[in-house]
Amino acid sequence: MAEEEKKEETKQEPAQVTPDKKTQETEKKARPFRRPSPARFGRRQQDEEEVEFKDQVISIRRVTKVVKGGKNLSFSALVAVGNEKGMVGVGKGKAREVPVAISKAAQDAKKKLIEVPIIDTTIPHFIKGVHGGGEVVLRPASKGTGVIAGGAVRVIMQLAGIKDILTKSIRSNNPISVAHATMDALIRLKSPDGISKVRGKEKETIWQ
Repeated sequence: MAEEEKKEETKQEPAQVTPDKKTQETEKKARPFRRPSPARFGRRQQDEEEVEFKDQVISIRRVTKVVKGGKNLSFSALVAVGNEKGMVGVGKGKAREVPVAISKAAQDAKKKLIEVPIIDTTIPHFIKGVHGGGEVVLRPASKGTGVIAGGAVRVIMQLAGIKDILTKSIRSNNPISVAHATMDALIRLKSPDGISKVRGKEKETIWQ
C-alpha cells in the first residue's frame, strides 16, 4: 500500500515546463517602463554642449620618422575649436591617417578651452602675445571693421566670436607658433568688470 501511495504522489507532482519564446516576449512587453537614470540625462546634455562647438583645421603636416627598417610616415594636425561665444581652444594631434589626427587634435583642443572677454564685437584692450618665434599683436576695432587677420589668427578669432579686430603677425610665420602666440594674447586679456570687482572701484574710474 505504501508503494502505491508513493506512485500516486509522484504522478500528482506537476511537470516543470520551460517557457516558450512567445511567453517570454509577452512578459518583456508587459514589464513596466523604467525612467532613465539622471546620469544618462547628463551625458545627453554634454553631447548637446559638444555639438555647439565648431572645429576648423589650421594646418596639416606630414611627418617622416627614419628608423632602422625604413621610414614611418604620419600626419600632424593643428585644430582650433570654439563656440563663437567667447570660448576657444587650440590642440595638436598625430596619427598615421589624416582624419584620426584631426579628431585627436579636436579632442586636445576641447581640453584647453579658454574664455575670452568680448565687449560688443571686439576685445577690451590692446594686447601682445609671444610664443617661441611667433609674436602677434591684437588691437580693438570699431563696429564694421571686420576681422583683419590671416592664417591661424583669423581662424581663432572667428571661432572665438570676435567680429571686429585689427591684428598683426610679427617674426615667425610658423602656424603652430602663431596660433599659440594668439592664444597667449587672448588668455591675458582682462575685462573691465573683473578688474572693478578685484579693485573694488567703479568701472568708469579705472577703464578708459
